[in-house]
Amino acid sequence: MTSTATRPRGARARAAIAAKTLRTDRWWLAPLITVIGLSAWVAYATVRVFQHDNYWVEDYHYLTPFYSPCVTDRCLPDAAHFGRFLPGWWIIPDAALTLPFLLLFRLTCYYYRKAYYRSFWLSPPACAVPDGHKSYSGETRFPLLGQNLHRYFFYAAAIISLINTWDAILAFHSPKGFGFGLGNIILLVNVVMLWAYTISCHSCRHIIGGRLKHFSKSPVRYKAWTFVSKLNVRHMQLAWITLGTLALTDFYVMAVAAEWISDLRFIN
Repeated sequence: MTSTATRPRGARARAAIAAKTLRTDRWWLAPLITVIGLSAWVAYATVRVFQHDNYWVEDYHYLTPFYSPCVTDRCLPDAAHFGRFLPGWWIIPDAALTLPFLLLFRLTCYYYRKAYYRSFWLSPPACAVPDGHKSYSGETRFPLLGQNLHRYFFYAAAIISLINTWDAILAFHSPKGFGFGLGNIILLVNVVMLWAYTISCHSCRHIIGGRLKHFSKSPVRYKAWTFVSKLNVRHMQLAWITLGTLALTDFYVMAVAAEWISDLRFIN
């Protein structure tokens, strides 16, 4: 608070308000929904990743993205498109080569930072609401210093998206030949959404259009930057949509693999 001695002439002293905030709207609702949504998704994903079952539909070559690529010696041979070279210990996910990078890509994502900073850390929970911590050092210290590695995790996420695309293509070639079913549509939609989320990343936008003095001299990069910029505006929505498509794809593959339901086939 500005003291009387240092206060500019004519300025009024700030009111002594005991309340933390004067906001009367439900400012706490958005952080609460974020906590519930992210917690539910993490709980589901954790259970599925360590379930080590119902991840592959042999009849239609459906592989859930939670197990792609399947690289432990516990994986079914037909589901291990890149070999089985890791031990099949329970604590090791079958997609151990990709899941850590996907997790780090999402954790360091600019939108997800905002989401869990505000909801889990209350830093701050909303505009005009005090921070839940007495001090704030930004992202200049460990472990938040690692957020600066986001651009490198983007490269890994792009490679993983290529692998998911390959899985979706292989699913059209079942043991009976070419086939097409509801599972193929779900896999394709998930891949498209994953690509949209990945390339809408702020780091991708900077990689494509950054370090240029004149867009007129790089028309191809300008068009690509314009396209990515349009997706970037929807980065938050795509972040949540892909959580939904990932869970839906995994659940559908699990349901078909466990024979809870039958895949709706259109061709073969």
